[in-house]
Amino acid sequence: MQVIVGTDYAALCAIAADRIEKQIREKPDCRLGLATGSSPLGIYEELIRRCREEGLDFSRVRTVNLDEYLGLSPEHGQSYRHFMDRVLFDRINIDKRNTFIPRGDGDPEESLREFRACLSGGEIDLQLLGLGSDGHIGFNEPGSVLQDQAHIEELDPSTIAANSRFFDDPAQVPRRALTMGIGDIMRARSLLLIISGSGKEEAAARLLLGGDVTCLCPATFLRLHRDATVLLSRTLADKIGWKE
Repeated sequence: MQVIVGTDYAALCAIAADRIEKQIREKPDCRLGLATGSSPLGIYEELIRRCREEGLDFSRVRTVNLDEYLGLSPEHGQSYRHFMDRVLFDRINIDKRNTFIPRGDGDPEESLREFRACLSGGEIDLQLLGLGSDGHIGFNEPGSVLQDQAHIEELDPSTIAANSRFFDDPAQVPRRALTMGIGDIMRARSLLLIISGSGKEEAAARLLLGGDVTCLCPATFLRLHRDATVLLSRTLADKIGWKE
């Protein structure tokens, strides 16, 4: 596992955008795994700039997202489909027919079957990830068991609390989500994890400084991947005592 320390969030986003651009230019019809939340926002803004100003071409790129809330339609303001359209897809030259986000409404089991079928349809070339404060990746929450394949996950109270800032009423935060399994994530050819935001110190330390790979911190499984890169700010590196 490679660790890259950047001076600040903007520097990390530029490094991540470089990796994604390299992937697209080497394989224009590549398959990207994408993430939501606040951590990748700066990356998406930089990719939009490169598309508009430097000709980075997304016309043949295919994407699949890590997860989606159960109970929210694609049109809901807090659904991940709405999020991705707003912060990325509507602002680059991607064919939305080549983008996949599991449906949060309708029959959950049917949505899960569609999600698994999509994931079995081709390898993800590069998977972008963020880190939850409790060590979750995607919506794979800490526990005694982790799932290999896409599944329906009961969200941890800490995850619900962290996501409540996006909702007018905390009671509206969904309690379940569809998510890639740990195996789905680990089968990607390369992984790119950006650690940004407050409250990530303990999870980052367990990933980078701990010796165990454990279901109690799902992110630690990234240590077993053949090509995983962690992007870490200098401030956070100093806080947890990471030495290059």
